[in-house]
Amino acid sequence: MQKSPITKYKPWGVIDLPDRRWPNRVIERAPQWCSVDLRDGNQALPIPMGVKEKLELFKLLCQVGFEQIEIGFPSAAQTEFDFARKLIDEKLVPNGVALQVLTQAREHLIRKSFDSLRGAEKAIIHVYNSTSPLQREVTFGMSKEQIKQIAVEGVCLIKKLLPELPDTEVQLEYSPESFSDTEEDYALEVCEAVMEAWEPTVENPIILNLPATVELFTPNVHADQIEWFCRNLSEREKAIISLHTHNDRGTGTAATELGLLAGADRVEGTLFGNGERTGNLDIVTVALNMYSQGLHPNLCFDDIEHIREVYEQTTGMNVHDRHPYGGDLVFTAFSGSHQDAIKKGMDARGKAKDPEQSHWRVPYLTIDPSDIGRSYEAIIRINSQSGKGGVAYVLSREFGLELPKPMHPEVGLVMSGKADSESRELAAEEIYETFKSEFLEKQNPLSLISYETNKVSADEITCSATVKINNEIQNISGRGNGPINAFVHALDEAGLKDFKLTDYRQHSIGGGSATESAAFIQLQTKVGRVAYGCGIHASIEKSGLLALVSAYNRVHQ
Repeated sequence: MQKSPITKYKPWGVIDLPDRRWPNRVIERAPQWCSVDLRDGNQALPIPMGVKEKLELFKLLCQVGFEQIEIGFPSAAQTEFDFARKLIDEKLVPNGVALQVLTQAREHLIRKSFDSLRGAEKAIIHVYNSTSPLQREVTFGMSKEQIKQIAVEGVCLIKKLLPELPDTEVQLEYSPESFSDTEEDYALEVCEAVMEAWEPTVENPIILNLPATVELFTPNVHADQIEWFCRNLSEREKAIISLHTHNDRGTGTAATELGLLAGADRVEGTLFGNGERTGNLDIVTVALNMYSQGLHPNLCFDDIEHIREVYEQTTGMNVHDRHPYGGDLVFTAFSGSHQDAIKKGMDARGKAKDPEQSHWRVPYLTIDPSDIGRSYEAIIRINSQSGKGGVAYVLSREFGLELPKPMHPEVGLVMSGKADSESRELAAEEIYETFKSEFLEKQNPLSLISYETNKVSADEITCSATVKINNEIQNISGRGNGPINAFVHALDEAGLKDFKLTDYRQHSIGGGSATESAAFIQLQTKVGRVAYGCGIHASIEKSGLLALVSAYNRVHQ
């Protein structure tokens, strides 16, 4: 890196738009979406997709709900051409889906593109040429007028060739490539010349795609560019303004959202943002951002994990664990305070009369994971950073155990200690097995071998039990106002009671004939040691006695 002052780079500057309107707007409708996974996404792969992979991904895009799909650059590669023909000849394109093909504004490429589309129901011919000063001067060595003439001649040829596609509903898309680096007035001049040559109508508008081919500046400047263009374009009603952002600065999503506020109607992008350099716009993120604001994007992401699976299989790319919405860990909390807040939010929502009709209000979760096919059980995962609430959440959601709140710190300490000692995350089954060994199945110093209770009056019960205490068998008996109270008195009579019972809870697990009872008991010894124990059994009575034995063993360990 250069030391300051930096002479190698300069700030971009601003657009002269003092009365900009986009900052006060909100996105009120979903844009037209166009997937470019099969073109921009494919060309960015180390190993491009073959026809088989492209077909599988195409089918997925149709299932998601894309009605415009750029299928490739058929005039530039035989594989791309063959794929277009396969879709059309084998009638693999759903009704209403438009096939978009990309071509440079060059005659032989345009003619080849027409050949690839014969027989299609709907087609978008996407023609482009570079317009930026850098491209004009360095790449082509052409004047502004020459560059504009390339665009106009390409469009005129497309218009002339339209009779060759008599059964196809054709729409034109024009891109001044590197729009982000083109003078605003010149980009407008070229686009208006293209419109004049094409003669669009309100019923069949032209698509003017304004690509941030390279992301050069902050998203607010991109929004200013788009608003300036929309406000100065003649016959705006005859044009669909399309966005095509890249992510060189890491703000492609923001640039697209602000571009929609600025007046754009359409968005091009890819699933999960695959594209050249740092990628294209991630349509999944923008669409679900809209959904989180109560605006349906008209795309279906009900099963995000299936979408990700097909994407990864066909492209060979991996979706990062922290990728918005689609990553493995984006709905996961390891932090104890986050886990506790999520648990409370989920519990409160569970008590609502009609959760589907009430606003989503769960801390740290912008949308309900179940809306996109993610499970609640995956929200909270446990490692050494996790807290009491997270462990309680997992035991509740996965195994139906509703721990008393005062028990949460004790259980959480056990789990975080295990995770810390083993330096890894604990799976749900491991958490339950650890809970069983620590809170359910301890047999030392006390174990219950057998017992019998008898009701002797309306408010008195006897309990006779055989226990093992410090490896010795003893028969004990006592009376009380219930089974647990009678068992406590039996321990007292045998000189084994050095505690007081400070908490008792019980709830059912499951339903029908498989219902079990879970009991939780807290004991406190005379020297101040406090511990919980748990018992699970089909008998409510026995679950309580097992919980007391477990608590006894924990408080004396």
